[in-house]
Amino acid sequence: NNNISFQTSSSSSSTPRKGYTLLINTWKREDLLKQSISHYASCARLDSIHIVWSEPNPPSASLHKFLTHIVQSKSRNGRNIELKFDINKEDSLNNRFKEIKNLKTDAIFSIDDDVVFPCTSVDFAFSVWQSAPDAMVGFVPRVHWVDQLEGSMDRYTYGGWWSVWWTGTYSIVLSKAAFFHMKYLDLYTNQMPASIRDYVTKNRNCEDIAMSFLVANATGAPPIWVKAKIFEIGSSGISSLGGHTEKRSQCVNKFVAEYGYLMNLWCITELWLD
Repeated sequence: NNNISFQTSSSSSSTPRKGYTLLINTWKREDLLKQSISHYASCARLDSIHIVWSEPNPPSASLHKFLTHIVQSKSRNGRNIELKFDINKEDSLNNRFKEIKNLKTDAIFSIDDDVVFPCTSVDFAFSVWQSAPDAMVGFVPRVHWVDQLEGSMDRYTYGGWWSVWWTGTYSIVLSKAAFFHMKYLDLYTNQMPASIRDYVTKNRNCEDIAMSFLVANATGAPPIWVKAKIFEIGSSGISSLGGHTEKRSQCVNKFVAEYGYLMNLWCITELWLD
């Protein structure tokens, strides 16, 4: 058994610091990035914005100027929202969970640039996270299950939204729209097996499943799904490519092999925002 344990900080046991950091991943979709930043900058509990930038060229001066103006124009009532581009030399999906030094908040709201949620939904999910700051709290659930035996090994299958809808259960909350504690960036970058990060880089997929494994292993607890309206403003992501579900199943089985086991943390409860 290759059980992997993580050393977590004790900061989550105290009252989480106010506000949250928006950690947004983007790739050559400046229009979507502008729409997302323009929307989330108006959310009352937003403290700072970090844009994960892994493109070969740095962000243009015009893009930086536009986003800075938008954020400043929405920083009302004494708020001063910080805006930073986190520039990465290597193009890897692991970049979205790279450790960030000197973050001002304990809470990270990880989001893709092609989905938007109302500020009321984000605020509600943030409140839920504050009540369980070690948990992953998000809007996009998925599920896995034992499909068959391969020799003496279980074979796991990954299921998308329709599997969640059909079974009424979920076991994963995707980081494309989820709150988690900033300490998990350190754990992902510095303590998670390097072989998992290498697999994510090579296959350009499953960094979100890797983060779900990490949190489940560190906490021994399931994620929390907050149900809310999702507005998709883009349509050309990785999940639109052929063979996506099979590739995700391969990731689950690869990560199970790395960890030596899989925490089967199925959950049937979702939280609604009225």
